[in-house]
Amino acid sequence: MSERINRYLARAGVASRRKADELIRQGRVTIDGRIAQPGARVPEGARVCVDRKPVRPQPHLHMLYNKPKGEIVARSDPRGRRTIFDTIPAPPHLQPIGRLDYDTEGLLLLTTDGALLQALIRPEQGLVREYRARIRGKLDEDDLARLMQGGIPIGRGDLSVPCEVIVERELATNSWIRIKIRRGRWREVRRTLAAIGHPVLRLIRVRFGPIQLDPERDPPGTFRPLRRSEVRALYRAAGFDDA
Repeated sequence: MSERINRYLARAGVASRRKADELIRQGRVTIDGRIAQPGARVPEGARVCVDRKPVRPQPHLHMLYNKPKGEIVARSDPRGRRTIFDTIPAPPHLQPIGRLDYDTEGLLLLTTDGALLQALIRPEQGLVREYRARIRGKLDEDDLARLMQGGIPIGRGDLSVPCEVIVERELATNSWIRIKIRRGRWREVRRTLAAIGHPVLRLIRVRFGPIQLDPERDPPGTFRPLRRSEVRALYRAAGFDDA
């Protein structure tokens, strides 16, 4: 794998990407002994020097956590509730990619790469968030059509975005559905389903972008580093061609 030289220097703490570009134009940066050109890429294992001094960034950490119900996605909580970092022994730079509310379960990704985080949560990126939801009642054809079309007033001045919905199982008084949404506003799935008369009784996120949760392999309350293939997929989804 390789990455652009300005990004490599930024990760190493040498300078911002813009300042790194200036260093490169000034001929102060070398890759394996050769003066780096703007836009050059750093192969894995290459020796990079600035003013003849070697530099090397610390590798980023990317984590998957199967969040159980009853945890806050924050470093601390003024009300004393349990947070995800009571479970995850995380360095200070590790930040969640998006949020899950206190009662929502499932897939939560975390990273120390701030650029990756910001790229993934940009609204225009439009990454799919997929949930399993147990809802009160049963969705009829009109409900499904409204969800697919979007534009439902859901409070706080927001309108719902189009959703993909599959009914998995209907019970006497409630149903299990899968819902895909390409936006991540505050409690959006809950507000959308409540607005059509089907409040959420349980909500589990099972996918964020290219990363899917396997609850058998990663049961609730467990965490692990992302696999190399998952990291690559996440960077591609963010619009980066390197990781």
